[in-house]
Amino acid sequence: MTPFIAIGLLFTFLLIGLPIYLSLGFLALLLFWHEGTPLISLPQLLVDHLNSETLLAIPLFVIAATFMQKGGVAGALIDCAQAWVGRARGGLALVAVLACTIFAAICGSSVATAVAIGSVLIPAMIARKYEPHFALGVVGASGTLGILIPPSLAMIVYAVIAEESVPRLFLAGVIPGLLQATLFIAWIMIYARLRNYPVEPPIPRDDFVRMNVNAIPALMIPVIILGGIYSGIVTVTEAAGVAALVAIFQALFIYRGVKFGDIVGTLAESIKLTASIVFIIIGALAFGHWITSAGVAETLVNYVKTLNLEAWQFLIFINVVMLILGMFLEVFAIILIVVPLILPILKALDINLIHFGIVLVINMEIALISPPIGLNLFVLSSISKQPIMVAIRGIIPFLLIMLGLLILVTYVPAVSLWLPDLVYSK
Repeated sequence: MTPFIAIGLLFTFLLIGLPIYLSLGFLALLLFWHEGTPLISLPQLLVDHLNSETLLAIPLFVIAATFMQKGGVAGALIDCAQAWVGRARGGLALVAVLACTIFAAICGSSVATAVAIGSVLIPAMIARKYEPHFALGVVGASGTLGILIPPSLAMIVYAVIAEESVPRLFLAGVIPGLLQATLFIAWIMIYARLRNYPVEPPIPRDDFVRMNVNAIPALMIPVIILGGIYSGIVTVTEAAGVAALVAIFQALFIYRGVKFGDIVGTLAESIKLTASIVFIIIGALAFGHWITSAGVAETLVNYVKTLNLEAWQFLIFINVVMLILGMFLEVFAIILIVVPLILPILKALDINLIHFGIVLVINMEIALISPPIGLNLFVLSSISKQPIMVAIRGIIPFLLIMLGLLILVTYVPAVSLWLPDLVYSK
């Protein structure tokens, strides 16, 4: 079966509404059967690939994110950000960006970040006469930082597929993530002045101190995670386990947003989300194995060589492909479909895989807010009870900013590589 027929079948399955994990899994079974490969070997292949210590970090980070989302951590971070920037014009929008940035450094999930921050700040902004489309746009775009600023579930999945260093990828996302947050803040300050958004009343000194002290436990979580990893005390997976334990402890005893009776339900929600990710990974691993064993990857590499493409030209092409896929597919699906196909090409063109990982993640950020399937758009619409078109309208200026950031990071590798090169050159 030719690669074009296989890809055509995949999109046919998706168009008729088959879930992504079933589409990938069923297609892999069909391809192996057509090639005459004994299907009995497939389970052992999948077990071998899933037997990865790095993959164990995913359920642990998901547990941490779920407990932090429900446990009151987001409220403490919002209060802390409010204390520092709330008095600026459009202060609640600035609070949204800062709170999302900090929460992203804790949970690793874009949707969790958007839900946790948006459920509090979107109603508050609308009540303070911010335009609904602007409120949704700010939180939707800022929520995407959840997969760019470390820790990031998307980076972990990419690292497993590309066999790259998770700590290096985490470091590579720091500067692009902070740059994205800075660009959002600059646009908000301009727009808030043009629309004459309100200025919040001053916060009494006692409240200022209380808000900051209350946020200290939450702010310690990224310090524990990243400090443990880069000091060499713990691995990424061990850091994820520590993050999960700390998040559960804080949700129960410090911020008390989760009761003891809620533990089982919250864990069940975490397991459900983890299972959906793992099933997608299983289907993609089987599909990726066929790509390799059938010689598809080698054929693609040879074809690209005949085109005499430079690395920068290929990056233009793959960015366009991923932006289009991002309009219709889920983040993990795109990573697990695209990366096995193009990995040999990236190596042949001598494109740094850490650098490309950040380019990929920024594309996935854009996918999360790209109509018609952008997941953050639907999450925000549900939270705010606003039509989806309101969210789309508000996201457009931030989408343009992120496209500019994508171009910068794609063609100035130092933006993503400077920090990991600095740390690991010692």
